[in-house]
Amino acid sequence: MRDMDSGTKTRLRTVFLSDVHLGSRDCRARELLEFLASVEVDYLYLVGDIVDLWSLRKSFYWPQDHNEVLRAILDMAREGTEVTYIPGNHDEDLREFCGSVFGNLRIRRRFVHSTADGREFLVLHGDEFDTAVKCSRWLARFGSAAYDFTMRLNRAMNWARRQLGLGYWSLAGYLKLRLPNALRYVEAFEHAAAQAAAQRDLDGVVCGHIHRAGIREIDGITYCNDGDWVESCTALVEDMNGRLALRSWQERPATQTVHTPVEAAA
Repeated sequence: MRDMDSGTKTRLRTVFLSDVHLGSRDCRARELLEFLASVEVDYLYLVGDIVDLWSLRKSFYWPQDHNEVLRAILDMAREGTEVTYIPGNHDEDLREFCGSVFGNLRIRRRFVHSTADGREFLVLHGDEFDTAVKCSRWLARFGSAAYDFTMRLNRAMNWARRQLGLGYWSLAGYLKLRLPNALRYVEAFEHAAAQAAAQRDLDGVVCGHIHRAGIREIDGITYCNDGDWVESCTALVEDMNGRLALRSWQERPATQTVHTPVEAAA
């Protein structure tokens, strides 16, 4: 994706990022900084949970590289990238500023993005489709606490793996692929997101929230989830011709992987 010796950046039309969780100990800010430094884009969408206010309220944690992520995004806006911030549930306090514009940075509740090939995509975080959030806020908090516990185990396990010279492995991601209830929730979420785009007569939807990257066709709608920067370190990208793909930024940029829509749906 980038020539590490020459510093040449990859030219992209659009990048979609979500679930960065700045302010959380699980945020992989250094990998995100490497990714942002490797691309030059016209449009950057921050699709929710960029700052984890839930985590910050429980225990303040804000290292220097979290500052650097915000600075990198603001630098991109100053240099001409149109940045759209769509707050999620973990940074929902920012929703009161939806409609505001600060130079090349705008805050919106949801947005319709037009690709270079003329398709229109609904862009939103995705917690709108979480029935637990709609019906019971305490239940959503309980789910968040369970996830936090899993991620604490994940940190301990990956510390041990690093001592053994092994790469990062996501316990939470493994559980999502193995637990029947989790799989049913993900499938229901994906169909609800696709239906939201269909109801607006749009071609597709881009969201985050569930920390599971993917691109697939659902009843004629292109469903895209850009993943997260806690477990998978993925972004959804659009090239200059309007083609969408997932990019996974590993711990070493040389080992990055690229997933085409066909591969992502497999």
